[in-house]
Amino acid sequence: MSFDFVCDKNKKIHFIGIGGISMSGLAEILIERGYKVSGSDMNKSLLTDKLTSLGAEVFIGHNRDNIDNVGLLIYTAAIPDDNPELMRGKELNIPMLTRAELLGKIMKGHKYNVAISGTHGKTTTTSMISHITLKANLDPTILVGGELDVINGNIRTGKSEYFITEACEYKASFLEFYPYIGIILNIDADHLDYYKDLNHIKDTFSKFIDLIPKDGYLIANADDVNVTDILGKLDCNLVTFGISKGDIKAQNITFNEKGCASFEVVKNDTKLFDIALNVPGKHNVLNSLAAIATALNLKIDNDSIIKGLLSFGGTHRRFELKGVKNGITVIDDYAHHPTEIKATLAAIKNYPHKKVFCIFQPHTYTRTSSLFDEFSTAFLGLEQLILADIYAAREKDTGIVNSKMLSDAINKTGVNCINLHSFDEIVSHLKANASDGDLILTVGAGDVYKIGEMFLK
Repeated sequence: MSFDFVCDKNKKIHFIGIGGISMSGLAEILIERGYKVSGSDMNKSLLTDKLTSLGAEVFIGHNRDNIDNVGLLIYTAAIPDDNPELMRGKELNIPMLTRAELLGKIMKGHKYNVAISGTHGKTTTTSMISHITLKANLDPTILVGGELDVINGNIRTGKSEYFITEACEYKASFLEFYPYIGIILNIDADHLDYYKDLNHIKDTFSKFIDLIPKDGYLIANADDVNVTDILGKLDCNLVTFGISKGDIKAQNITFNEKGCASFEVVKNDTKLFDIALNVPGKHNVLNSLAAIATALNLKIDNDSIIKGLLSFGGTHRRFELKGVKNGITVIDDYAHHPTEIKATLAAIKNYPHKKVFCIFQPHTYTRTSSLFDEFSTAFLGLEQLILADIYAAREKDTGIVNSKMLSDAINKTGVNCINLHSFDEIVSHLKANASDGDLILTVGAGDVYKIGEMFLK
């Protein structure tokens, strides 16, 4: 496939933050296409090790001296203006693209671009569509925001016209994309460090819809009122999905002993086929309906859809079974928004357990503060909740909020909640209190998964 940019192949394309899940995938695509790639990140990881093994030059730490023989600079929305490599690039007048701009230019070289957007469920739905298109032998290029076993990582470089990617709304980055099929799973208040309010978010999703060509498709969740609010006059084909309404619906839903759903897929009141999922929770019924609607409009056969969804057992960090020790099960989930947390806790109810010990690590001060009331009521019904300290990510602690404040608010709702500051403290607490048949659930988008790994060791 061609790219919509020109870069001297004797010079390097340099990624600031190359260890990120999306940035590393884009870097791998460019290496595959014969470009010289370098990049920097604050920490060494399995992703940076993989890129090094593929021939990339990876620096640990950001330094202006890393910008040597660079013909194009790639950076993410999270990179601050005072980053030394970004500043050096500006001094040298090196052409620059954001991560989203680069992804958009790569997409432009494909015809059947599937862009999966929404506040929640993007990685899972992208993974489901990936499994289906692989079963159908479409040879897609895939860029997913998590580690997917079927492609041995987060990236697959195909040779066909099919490109499947997550479309993140943070800082409106998905407006740089070229979707042939655009999916909107849901719309919720999030990323309020950038968006003014929910209406600002909805307006941005409306602009995303406008990117879809006349012969393309919008796949939209008919059960989500914020999504249906923006389905006014459309200049593309519309296909809706849902449990209670939509063109593609799930009927006669049942759950097995692990909380995984089976159901009938119905299109305009006509049954198409039966589906069995291998991932738990009602929210994954909706994710799978989005994947099914997409597959049907790509003219994929029913057998590939059925087998593709059955073969999908989850993405790493999405309701991932980490292991069992002394009869105690450890599961990790990426949920970091109140809506996602509620969906995860609903799914855990159907999973075999005696007591649940949930460890939540709030992600960013801005999100914790702006959704404080929603977080304080998201854990109703839990026997035991442990709050780790807030994971700062790209932010600095200004003192506006902390985990102790959130813990106090949660306790007022009747949930037994404590705030422990170190992972060692949390693991010691779990060792002293969890017993055979119990379930440990680590929740959050930071490094909270390490607690489960420490416990298992």
